[in-house]
Amino acid sequence: MEKNPEKVWEACLNYIKDNISPQNFKTWFLPIRPLKLRDNVLTIQVPSKFFFEWIEEHYLPLIKSAITRELGENAKLVYSIIMENSYGNETPYSINLPSNHRSPATHQKIQLPVEISQTGVKNPFIIPGLRKVNVDSQLNPNYNFDNFIEGDFNRLARSAGFAVAKKPGGTSFNPLLLYGNTGLGKTHLANAIGIEIKENYPDKTVLYVRCDTFTQQFYESTKNNSTNDFIHFYRMLDVLIIDDIHNLSGKIKTQDIFFEIFNHLHQNNKQIILTSDRSPVDLQGIEQRLLSRFKWGLSADLQVPDLESRISILQSKLYKDGIEMPQEVIEYLAYSINTNIRELEGALISLLAQASLNKKQITLELARQMIDKFVRNISREISVDYIQKVVCDYFDLPIELIKSKTRKREVVQARQLSMYFAKMLTKHSLASIGAQCGNKDHATVLHACKTVTNLMDTDKKFKGYVDDLKKKLTMN
Repeated sequence: MEKNPEKVWEACLNYIKDNISPQNFKTWFLPIRPLKLRDNVLTIQVPSKFFFEWIEEHYLPLIKSAITRELGENAKLVYSIIMENSYGNETPYSINLPSNHRSPATHQKIQLPVEISQTGVKNPFIIPGLRKVNVDSQLNPNYNFDNFIEGDFNRLARSAGFAVAKKPGGTSFNPLLLYGNTGLGKTHLANAIGIEIKENYPDKTVLYVRCDTFTQQFYESTKNNSTNDFIHFYRMLDVLIIDDIHNLSGKIKTQDIFFEIFNHLHQNNKQIILTSDRSPVDLQGIEQRLLSRFKWGLSADLQVPDLESRISILQSKLYKDGIEMPQEVIEYLAYSINTNIRELEGALISLLAQASLNKKQITLELARQMIDKFVRNISREISVDYIQKVVCDYFDLPIELIKSKTRKREVVQARQLSMYFAKMLTKHSLASIGAQCGNKDHATVLHACKTVTNLMDTDKKFKGYVDDLKKKLTMN
Protein backbone atom coordinates (compact mmCIF):
# COMPACT_ATOMS: atom_id res chain seq x y z
CA MET A 1 0.00 0.00 0.00
CA GLU A 2 1.38 3.38 -1.09
CA LYS A 3 2.09 5.69 1.83
CA ASN A 4 0.62 9.16 1.94
CA PRO A 5 3.33 11.89 1.58
CA GLU A 6 1.43 14.30 3.85
CA LYS A 7 1.22 11.77 6.67
CA VAL A 8 4.84 10.71 6.26
CA TRP A 9 6.03 14.31 6.38
CA GLU A 10 3.77 15.07 9.35
CA ALA A 11 5.39 12.17 11.25
CA CYS A 12 8.83 13.50 10.26
CA LEU A 13 7.88 16.96 11.55
CA ASN A 14 6.78 15.52 14.89
CA TYR A 15 10.21 13.93 15.26
CA ILE A 16 12.08 17.05 14.09
CA LYS A 17 10.05 19.31 16.39
CA ASP A 18 11.31 17.40 19.43
CA ASN A 19 14.95 17.96 18.47
CA ILE A 20 15.18 21.68 17.68
CA SER A 21 14.01 24.95 19.19
CA PRO A 22 10.42 26.12 18.50
CA GLN A 23 11.66 29.24 16.69
CA ASN A 24 13.93 27.27 14.33
CA PHE A 25 11.16 24.75 13.70
CA LYS A 26 8.73 27.53 12.82
CA THR A 27 11.25 29.32 10.57
CA TRP A 28 12.77 26.39 8.67
CA PHE A 29 10.25 23.51 8.69
CA LEU A 30 6.69 24.85 8.80
CA PRO A 31 7.02 26.48 5.32
CA ILE A 32 7.97 23.11 3.75
CA ARG A 33 5.25 21.28 1.80
CA PRO A 34 5.28 17.55 0.89
CA LEU A 35 4.56 16.99 -2.81
CA LYS A 36 4.80 13.29 -3.59
CA LEU A 37 6.15 9.96 -2.39
CA ARG A 38 7.21 7.28 -4.84
CA ASP A 39 9.54 4.29 -4.30
CA ASN A 40 10.64 5.63 -0.92
CA VAL A 41 11.62 8.95 -2.52
CA LEU A 42 9.94 11.85 -0.73
CA THR A 43 9.72 15.15 -2.64
CA ILE A 44 9.27 18.30 -0.56
CA GLN A 45 8.83 21.89 -1.70
CA VAL A 46 10.95 24.69 -0.20
CA PRO A 47 10.49 28.44 -0.83
CA SER A 48 13.93 29.29 -2.26
CA LYS A 49 17.45 28.14 -3.08
CA PHE A 50 18.75 29.92 0.02
CA PHE A 51 16.24 27.95 2.09
CA PHE A 52 17.41 24.68 0.51
CA GLU A 53 21.10 25.41 1.12
CA TRP A 54 20.50 26.41 4.74
CA ILE A 55 18.54 23.23 5.54
CA GLU A 56 21.11 21.02 3.82
CA GLU A 57 23.98 22.61 5.74
CA HIS A 58 22.42 22.72 9.21
CA TYR A 59 19.68 20.07 9.44
CA LEU A 60 20.70 17.28 7.06
CA PRO A 61 21.43 14.62 9.74
CA LEU A 62 18.16 15.42 11.53
CA ILE A 63 16.08 15.17 8.33
CA LYS A 64 17.87 11.98 7.33
CA SER A 65 17.10 10.45 10.71
CA ALA A 66 13.45 11.50 10.47
CA ILE A 67 12.74 10.04 7.01
CA THR A 68 14.72 6.88 7.80
CA ARG A 69 12.44 6.29 10.78
CA GLU A 70 9.40 6.57 8.53
CA LEU A 71 10.57 5.01 5.26
CA GLY A 72 13.53 2.81 6.17
CA GLU A 73 17.23 2.85 5.25
CA ASN A 74 16.56 3.18 1.51
CA ALA A 75 14.66 6.43 1.93
CA LYS A 76 15.67 9.38 -0.26
CA LEU A 77 14.74 13.04 -0.27
CA VAL A 78 14.28 15.38 -3.24
CA TYR A 79 13.76 19.14 -2.95
CA SER A 80 11.44 21.05 -5.26
CA ILE A 81 12.70 24.63 -5.17
CA ILE A 82 10.50 27.55 -6.20
CA MET A 83 12.64 29.76 -8.44
CA GLU A 84 12.04 33.42 -9.17
CA ASN A 85 10.54 34.17 -12.57
CA SER A 86 13.16 35.77 -14.80
CA TYR A 87 11.59 35.32 -18.23
CA GLY A 88 8.47 37.45 -18.00
CA ASN A 89 6.09 34.59 -17.27
CA GLU A 90 3.37 35.16 -14.70
CA THR A 91 4.16 32.14 -12.54
CA PRO A 92 7.39 31.04 -10.93
CA TYR A 93 8.97 27.77 -11.94
CA SER A 94 10.57 25.05 -9.84
CA ILE A 95 13.58 22.76 -10.06
CA ASN A 96 14.18 19.43 -8.35
CA LEU A 97 17.43 18.72 -6.52
CA PRO A 98 18.35 15.52 -4.65
CA SER A 99 19.51 15.82 -1.08
CA ASN A 100 23.23 15.33 -0.52
CA HIS A 101 22.62 12.60 2.02
CA ARG A 102 25.70 10.95 3.38
CA SER A 103 25.78 7.59 5.03
CA PRO A 104 25.83 7.92 8.82
CA ALA A 105 29.04 5.89 8.82
CA THR A 106 30.98 8.70 7.16
CA HIS A 107 30.94 10.82 10.32
CA GLN A 108 30.26 8.60 13.31
CA LYS A 109 30.96 9.92 16.75
CA ILE A 110 33.64 8.19 18.76
CA GLN A 111 32.10 5.34 20.73
CA LEU A 112 34.04 3.35 23.26
CA PRO A 113 34.09 -0.48 22.90
CA VAL A 114 31.30 -2.38 24.59
CA GLU A 115 31.95 -5.90 23.31
CA ILE A 116 35.66 -6.17 23.87
CA SER A 117 35.71 -9.95 24.12
CA GLN A 118 34.62 -10.29 20.48
CA THR A 119 37.72 -8.54 19.19
CA GLY A 120 40.37 -10.40 21.15
CA VAL A 121 42.20 -7.08 21.52
CA LYS A 122 42.52 -5.33 24.88
CA ASN A 123 41.82 -2.00 23.25
CA PRO A 124 39.97 -2.25 19.92
CA PHE A 125 41.10 1.27 19.02
CA ILE A 126 44.67 -0.04 18.78
CA ILE A 127 45.22 -2.71 16.15
CA PRO A 128 48.16 -5.18 16.46
CA GLY A 129 50.94 -4.14 14.10
CA LEU A 130 49.71 -0.55 13.91
CA ARG A 131 50.18 2.27 16.40
CA LYS A 132 46.64 3.57 16.01
CA VAL A 133 43.63 3.61 13.76
CA ASN A 134 42.31 6.61 11.86
CA VAL A 135 40.16 8.45 14.40
CA ASP A 136 37.55 10.91 13.17
CA SER A 137 38.59 14.22 14.74
CA GLN A 138 34.94 15.37 15.12
CA LEU A 139 36.05 18.86 14.02
CA ASN A 140 33.58 21.18 12.31
CA PRO A 141 35.14 22.26 8.97
CA ASN A 142 33.06 25.46 9.00
CA TYR A 143 34.95 26.65 12.09
CA ASN A 144 38.36 27.58 10.67
CA PHE A 145 40.85 30.44 10.88
CA ASP A 146 39.79 31.81 7.48
CA ASN A 147 36.37 32.89 8.77
CA PHE A 148 37.45 33.70 12.34
CA ILE A 149 37.41 37.50 12.58
CA GLU A 150 40.25 38.93 14.66
CA GLY A 151 39.88 42.09 16.75
CA ASP A 152 41.03 43.60 20.02
CA PHE A 153 38.38 41.50 21.78
CA ASN A 154 40.03 38.17 20.86
CA ARG A 155 43.53 38.94 19.56
CA LEU A 156 45.45 37.24 22.39
CA ALA A 157 43.38 34.05 22.15
CA ARG A 158 43.61 33.95 18.36
CA SER A 159 47.37 34.55 18.31
CA ALA A 160 48.00 31.91 20.96
CA GLY A 161 45.76 29.46 19.11
CA PHE A 162 47.60 30.00 15.84
CA ALA A 163 50.95 29.49 17.57
CA VAL A 164 49.70 26.21 19.04
CA ALA A 165 48.47 25.10 15.61
CA LYS A 166 51.92 25.67 14.15
CA LYS A 167 53.71 23.75 16.91
CA PRO A 168 51.30 21.59 18.96
CA GLY A 169 52.84 20.51 22.25
CA GLY A 170 55.94 22.55 21.50
CA THR A 171 54.98 25.90 22.99
CA SER A 172 54.49 27.14 26.52
CA PHE A 173 50.75 27.37 25.75
CA ASN A 174 50.00 23.87 27.00
CA PRO A 175 47.32 23.59 28.10
CA LEU A 176 45.66 26.42 26.19
CA LEU A 177 42.46 27.40 27.99
CA LEU A 178 40.06 29.65 26.08
CA TYR A 179 37.41 31.28 28.24
CA GLY A 180 34.61 33.81 27.89
CA ASN A 181 30.84 34.16 27.92
CA THR A 182 28.64 32.10 25.64
CA GLY A 183 28.56 32.93 21.93
CA LEU A 184 31.94 34.69 21.71
CA GLY A 185 33.74 32.16 19.50
CA LYS A 186 35.46 29.73 21.88
CA THR A 187 34.20 26.64 20.06
CA HIS A 188 35.00 28.21 16.70
CA LEU A 189 38.58 28.97 17.73
CA ALA A 190 39.13 25.55 19.32
CA ASN A 191 37.96 23.85 16.12
CA ALA A 192 40.07 26.19 13.99
CA ILE A 193 43.18 25.20 15.95
CA GLY A 194 42.40 21.51 15.46
CA ILE A 195 41.79 21.93 11.72
CA GLU A 196 45.03 23.86 11.29
CA ILE A 197 46.96 21.16 13.17
CA LYS A 198 45.47 18.46 10.93
CA GLU A 199 46.55 20.44 7.86
CA ASN A 200 50.07 21.02 9.19
CA TYR A 201 50.51 17.54 10.70
CA PRO A 202 48.26 15.03 8.88
CA ASP A 203 49.65 12.10 10.88
CA LYS A 204 48.71 13.55 14.27
CA THR A 205 45.60 12.20 15.96
CA VAL A 206 43.33 15.09 16.90
CA LEU A 207 40.02 14.74 18.76
CA TYR A 208 37.43 17.37 19.60
CA VAL A 209 34.94 16.28 22.26
CA ARG A 210 32.41 18.09 24.41
CA CYS A 211 32.91 17.69 28.15
CA ASP A 212 29.45 16.15 28.54
CA THR A 213 30.30 13.55 25.88
CA PHE A 214 33.60 12.75 27.60
CA THR A 215 31.73 12.27 30.89
CA GLN A 216 29.12 10.03 29.27
CA GLN A 217 31.82 7.90 27.63
CA PHE A 218 33.46 7.44 31.01
CA TYR A 219 30.17 6.39 32.63
CA GLU A 220 29.58 3.89 29.82
CA SER A 221 33.08 2.47 30.24
CA THR A 222 32.52 1.90 33.96
CA LYS A 223 29.23 0.10 33.24
CA ASN A 224 30.94 -2.13 30.69
CA ASN A 225 34.13 -2.73 32.71
CA SER A 226 36.20 -1.07 29.97
CA THR A 227 37.65 1.91 31.85
CA ASN A 228 41.19 0.89 30.95
CA ASP A 229 40.27 0.98 27.27
CA PHE A 230 38.74 4.42 27.75
CA ILE A 231 41.98 5.68 29.32
CA HIS A 232 44.19 3.98 26.70
CA PHE A 233 42.22 5.52 23.88
CA TYR A 234 42.56 9.08 25.19
CA ARG A 235 46.23 8.53 26.02
CA MET A 236 47.03 7.74 22.39
CA LEU A 237 45.83 11.15 21.16
CA ASP A 238 48.29 13.81 19.99
CA VAL A 239 45.86 16.69 20.46
CA LEU A 240 42.87 16.64 22.82
CA ILE A 241 40.30 19.45 22.57
CA ILE A 242 37.63 19.46 25.29
CA ASP A 243 34.82 21.99 24.98
CA ASP A 244 33.05 23.38 28.08
CA ILE A 245 35.47 21.94 30.64
CA HIS A 246 33.52 23.79 33.37
CA ASN A 247 30.95 20.99 33.11
CA LEU A 248 33.37 18.78 35.05
CA SER A 249 32.19 20.66 38.13
CA GLY A 250 31.11 18.27 40.88
CA LYS A 251 31.98 15.11 38.87
CA ILE A 252 34.75 13.82 41.14
CA LYS A 253 35.32 10.42 39.49
CA THR A 254 35.43 11.94 36.00
CA GLN A 255 37.88 14.55 37.29
CA ASP A 256 40.12 11.78 38.63
CA ILE A 257 40.19 10.05 35.24
CA PHE A 258 40.75 13.31 33.38
CA PHE A 259 43.58 14.16 35.79
CA GLU A 260 45.31 10.90 34.86
CA ILE A 261 44.80 11.46 31.11
CA PHE A 262 45.89 15.10 31.39
CA ASN A 263 49.15 14.17 33.15
CA HIS A 264 50.01 11.49 30.60
CA LEU A 265 49.39 13.74 27.60
CA HIS A 266 51.21 16.72 29.11
CA GLN A 267 54.24 14.68 30.16
CA ASN A 268 54.51 13.34 26.60
CA ASN A 269 54.28 16.84 25.04
CA LYS A 270 50.82 16.25 23.63
CA GLN A 271 48.70 19.36 23.13
CA ILE A 272 45.66 19.99 25.35
CA ILE A 273 43.10 22.66 24.45
CA LEU A 274 40.20 23.50 26.76
CA THR A 275 37.30 25.94 26.63
CA SER A 276 35.34 27.30 29.56
CA ASP A 277 32.71 29.93 30.26
CA ARG A 278 34.87 31.39 33.03
CA SER A 279 38.54 31.74 33.99
CA PRO A 280 40.32 29.06 36.07
CA VAL A 281 40.20 31.22 39.21
CA ASP A 282 36.39 31.41 38.93
CA LEU A 283 35.76 27.71 38.30
CA GLN A 284 33.80 26.05 41.11
CA GLY A 285 33.49 22.38 42.01
CA ILE A 286 36.78 21.31 40.40
CA GLU A 287 39.64 19.87 42.43
CA GLN A 288 42.52 22.20 43.17
CA ARG A 289 45.11 19.83 41.70
CA LEU A 290 43.28 19.98 38.36
CA LEU A 291 42.84 23.75 38.49
CA SER A 292 46.55 24.18 39.11
CA ARG A 293 47.27 22.24 35.91
CA PHE A 294 44.88 24.40 33.94
CA LYS A 295 47.13 27.31 34.93
CA TRP A 296 50.32 25.65 33.68
CA GLY A 297 49.90 27.02 30.18
CA LEU A 298 47.97 30.07 28.98
CA SER A 299 44.46 31.19 29.83
CA ALA A 300 43.20 33.56 27.12
CA ASP A 301 39.83 35.30 27.26
CA LEU A 302 37.46 36.21 24.45
CA GLN A 303 35.51 39.39 25.11
CA VAL A 304 32.42 40.98 23.61
CA PRO A 305 33.36 42.43 20.17
CA ASP A 306 33.21 46.19 19.66
CA LEU A 307 31.07 47.80 16.97
CA GLU A 308 33.72 47.74 14.23
CA SER A 309 34.43 44.06 14.89
CA ARG A 310 30.71 43.22 14.78
CA ILE A 311 30.45 44.92 11.39
CA SER A 312 33.48 42.95 10.15
CA ILE A 313 31.93 39.68 11.36
CA LEU A 314 28.71 40.34 9.44
CA GLN A 315 30.57 41.44 6.29
CA SER A 316 32.73 38.32 6.40
CA LYS A 317 29.73 36.01 6.73
CA LEU A 318 27.88 37.73 3.89
CA TYR A 319 30.95 37.57 1.65
CA LYS A 320 31.40 33.88 2.37
CA ASP A 321 27.76 33.17 1.46
CA GLY A 322 27.88 35.38 -1.63
CA ILE A 323 25.13 37.71 -0.36
CA GLU A 324 25.01 41.47 -0.86
CA MET A 325 23.36 43.71 1.72
CA PRO A 326 23.15 47.49 2.11
CA GLN A 327 25.85 48.86 4.41
CA GLU A 328 23.28 50.73 6.50
CA VAL A 329 21.51 47.44 7.26
CA ILE A 330 24.77 45.77 8.29
CA GLU A 331 25.59 48.68 10.60
CA TYR A 332 22.10 48.64 12.09
CA LEU A 333 22.36 44.92 12.91
CA ALA A 334 25.83 45.42 14.41
CA TYR A 335 24.53 48.29 16.54
CA SER A 336 21.37 46.47 17.64
CA ILE A 337 23.00 43.18 18.69
CA ASN A 338 25.85 43.95 21.06
CA THR A 339 25.72 40.90 23.34
CA ASN A 340 27.58 38.12 21.52
CA ILE A 341 28.52 36.80 18.09
CA ARG A 342 26.05 33.92 18.11
CA GLU A 343 23.07 36.25 18.55
CA LEU A 344 24.50 38.61 15.94
CA GLU A 345 24.71 35.82 13.36
CA GLY A 346 21.27 34.58 14.43
CA ALA A 347 19.80 38.03 13.72
CA LEU A 348 21.43 38.02 10.27
CA ILE A 349 20.03 34.57 9.50
CA SER A 350 16.56 35.63 10.63
CA LEU A 351 16.71 38.67 8.37
CA LEU A 352 17.82 36.59 5.37
CA ALA A 353 15.11 34.04 6.07
CA GLN A 354 12.41 36.73 6.29
CA ALA A 355 13.54 38.29 3.01
CA SER A 356 13.68 34.89 1.29
CA LEU A 357 10.38 33.53 2.58
CA ASN A 358 8.40 36.70 1.96
CA LYS A 359 10.15 37.62 -1.30
CA LYS A 360 11.09 41.01 0.14
CA GLN A 361 14.08 43.19 -0.57
CA ILE A 362 16.50 43.57 2.33
CA THR A 363 16.07 47.12 3.58
CA LEU A 364 16.68 49.05 6.78
CA GLU A 365 12.94 49.02 7.48
CA LEU A 366 12.80 45.21 7.17
CA ALA A 367 15.79 44.94 9.51
CA ARG A 368 14.02 47.13 12.10
CA GLN A 369 10.89 44.97 11.91
CA MET A 370 12.92 41.79 12.27
CA ILE A 371 14.90 43.09 15.24
CA ASP A 372 11.72 44.13 17.04
CA LYS A 373 9.95 40.85 16.29
CA PHE A 374 12.63 38.23 16.84
CA VAL A 375 15.18 39.72 19.23
CA ARG A 376 13.05 42.12 21.25
CA ASN A 377 14.55 40.97 24.54
CA ILE A 378 18.16 41.61 23.52
CA SER A 379 19.76 44.60 25.23
CA ARG A 380 20.56 47.41 22.82
CA GLU A 381 22.42 49.97 24.91
CA ILE A 382 24.10 52.57 22.73
CA SER A 383 27.88 52.52 22.96
CA VAL A 384 30.25 55.47 22.79
CA ASP A 385 32.01 54.06 19.73
CA TYR A 386 28.68 53.79 17.90
CA ILE A 387 27.88 57.44 18.72
CA GLN A 388 31.28 58.49 17.40
CA LYS A 389 30.73 56.54 14.20
CA VAL A 390 27.30 58.08 13.56
CA VAL A 391 28.63 61.59 14.21
CA CYS A 392 31.70 61.07 12.00
CA ASP A 393 29.59 59.60 9.19
CA TYR A 394 27.23 62.57 9.42
CA PHE A 395 30.10 65.07 8.98
CA ASP A 396 32.07 62.77 6.64
CA LEU A 397 35.10 62.59 8.95
CA PRO A 398 37.45 59.65 9.65
CA ILE A 399 36.69 58.30 13.12
CA GLU A 400 40.40 58.43 14.00
CA LEU A 401 40.33 62.25 13.89
CA ILE A 402 37.80 62.49 16.70
CA LYS A 403 40.26 60.71 19.01
CA SER A 404 43.27 62.74 17.86
CA LYS A 405 44.62 65.99 19.32
CA THR A 406 43.77 68.14 16.32
CA ARG A 407 42.00 71.44 17.06
CA LYS A 408 40.40 71.90 13.65
CA ARG A 409 36.98 73.47 14.07
CA GLU A 410 34.97 70.71 12.36
CA VAL A 411 36.78 67.98 14.33
CA VAL A 412 36.33 69.78 17.67
CA GLN A 413 32.64 70.19 16.88
CA ALA A 414 32.22 66.49 16.08
CA ARG A 415 34.11 65.54 19.24
CA GLN A 416 31.93 67.80 21.39
CA LEU A 417 28.75 66.39 19.85
CA SER A 418 29.98 62.86 20.54
CA MET A 419 30.57 63.74 24.18
CA TYR A 420 27.17 65.44 24.41
CA PHE A 421 25.26 62.42 23.08
CA ALA A 422 27.38 59.97 25.08
CA LYS A 423 26.38 61.80 28.27
CA MET A 424 22.75 61.88 27.17
CA LEU A 425 22.34 58.32 25.87
CA THR A 426 24.77 56.11 27.80
CA LYS A 427 25.45 55.24 31.43
CA HIS A 428 29.17 55.97 31.14
CA SER A 429 30.77 58.35 33.61
CA LEU A 430 32.22 61.65 32.40
CA ALA A 431 35.71 60.26 32.91
CA SER A 432 34.92 57.17 30.85
CA ILE A 433 33.42 59.25 28.03
CA GLY A 434 36.47 61.51 27.98
CA ALA A 435 38.83 58.52 27.90
CA GLN A 436 37.06 57.17 24.81
CA CYS A 437 37.08 60.54 23.06
CA GLY A 438 40.80 61.15 22.85
CA ASN A 439 41.82 60.72 26.50
CA LYS A 440 40.10 63.90 27.66
CA ASP A 441 39.29 64.55 31.32
CA HIS A 442 35.82 64.92 32.84
CA ALA A 443 36.04 68.73 32.87
CA THR A 444 36.50 68.71 29.07
CA VAL A 445 33.36 66.59 28.70
CA LEU A 446 31.36 69.00 30.86
CA HIS A 447 32.64 71.96 28.83
CA ALA A 448 31.68 70.18 25.58
CA CYS A 449 28.14 69.53 26.81
CA LYS A 450 27.67 73.18 27.83
CA THR A 451 29.06 74.38 24.48
CA VAL A 452 26.61 72.19 22.53
CA THR A 453 23.69 73.40 24.65
CA ASN A 454 24.64 77.07 24.14
CA LEU A 455 25.09 76.65 20.38
CA MET A 456 21.67 74.98 20.07
CA ASP A 457 20.13 78.16 21.52
CA THR A 458 22.03 80.58 19.27
CA ASP A 459 22.72 78.71 16.00
CA LYS A 460 19.75 77.26 14.06
CA LYS A 461 21.99 75.38 11.65
CA PHE A 462 23.84 73.73 14.52
CA LYS A 463 20.54 72.85 16.20
CA GLY A 464 19.55 71.14 12.94
CA TYR A 465 22.72 69.02 13.21
CA VAL A 466 21.79 67.99 16.75
CA ASP A 467 18.21 67.12 15.80
CA ASP A 468 19.32 65.03 12.81
CA LEU A 469 21.90 63.13 14.87
CA LYS A 470 19.43 62.52 17.68
CA LYS A 471 16.99 60.91 15.24
CA LYS A 472 19.74 58.66 13.84
CA LEU A 473 20.89 57.60 17.31
CA THR A 474 17.49 56.95 18.82
CA MET A 475 15.71 55.32 15.88
CA ASN A 476 13.69 52.24 16.77
